Amino acid sequence: MAPGIELAACLALLVGSANAFVAPSGVRHAAPVARANALRMSASDEPWFASAVATTVVDKATLDSVFAKATSNEQNFLEANPYWDQSVVPVNTYKNKEPFIGKVVSVKRIVGPEATGETCHIIIDHGGKMPYWEGQSYGVIPPGTNPKNGKPNSVRLYSIASSRYGDDMTGTTTSLCVRRATYWCPELGADDPAKKGVCSNFLCDTKPGDEVKLTGPSGKVMLLPEAENFDADLIMVATGTGIAPYRSMIRRLFVENTPAAAAYKGQAWLFLGVANSDALLYDDEWKEVLKSNPEQFRYDVALSREQTNAKGGKMYIQDKVEEYGDEIFGKLDKGAHMYFCGLKGMMPGILTMLEGVAKAKGIVWEEFLGKLKKNGQWHVEVY
Repeated sequence: MAPGIELAACLALLVGSANAFVAPSGVRHAAPVARANALRMSASDEPWFASAVATTVVDKATLDSVFAKATSNEQNFLEANPYWDQSVVPVNTYKNKEPFIGKVVSVKRIVGPEATGETCHIIIDHGGKMPYWEGQSYGVIPPGTNPKNGKPNSVRLYSIASSRYGDDMTGTTTSLCVRRATYWCPELGADDPAKKGVCSNFLCDTKPGDEVKLTGPSGKVMLLPEAENFDADLIMVATGTGIAPYRSMIRRLFVENTPAAAAYKGQAWLFLGVANSDALLYDDEWKEVLKSNPEQFRYDVALSREQTNAKGGKMYIQDKVEEYGDEIFGKLDKGAHMYFCGLKGMMPGILTMLEGVAKAKGIVWEEFLGKLKKNGQWHVEVY
């Protein structure tokens, strides 16, 4: 609703007239359009559109509802009804042959000078036309052609690192966490430009205003187990940019004023494995969440080049998780969900470690894992 119309509506309410607001001549059809663009919703999503457009009269109760929604601090305009209804999760809204053209808002390096490689946080404007849920991925089609076959470059998937509302809370942007893929050539004594990652370098090199071809959203494996009684513990294990889906989840549960945040009664436990302190991703954010939610959030890191495990070797992600093996198995036995995201090379070590913990506890690992999968408690997205 345009500012002038909103003011007129409020004045009508102040003088006590239940049906006093009539849209001024010349703007009666502009108001719904402005409102729809503001929230990126269709007219059918706004219950007051039909009467407002047909009669240009809005009753007091409806105005009260609209005003309350507009001035509320709650993030709820992109929620299902009820909020946990996964039957309406958007999937493949845009496909490879007809991608959506998004525009880069910002690109920021988010690792320190001693990090092993460069990782960027990239915000892309999708105009509210590519809604997604936490745990999903976007596809990115880099420009150019594949030199091996002469065909256009293929799509690459990236886990989304923001909640459905985006970092700006408008519901019109998405964030990606991208590590620039490079290959060090011993003979050249430098990175070999012929072997660099096409899509990751494209994204990390973009500037505000640059266009990006997007597909998706895709995937349901990493969705949160939201429910009417949302009390499941969440164990989140990440290496490197595998942190992305957990950022989307943690923002939804602890940073934003969402229905899920209001309902959540469980504990989220984040494990992040990287090479060193400079390579930690969103570390300040996790510490703020921990400070504000000490009972519901836990945060542990594995720094392979700075820490040692119980056996004196390098501290990898499986070693850090193993330190809490008994507690983790106890949580899983009570219905906790365990998530894994990152390079696929992380899984063999983790599975071997978990099998060892299970054996020490007298548990048949294959049977235990089978039960977790059957109950939907086991979530893996590796690449």
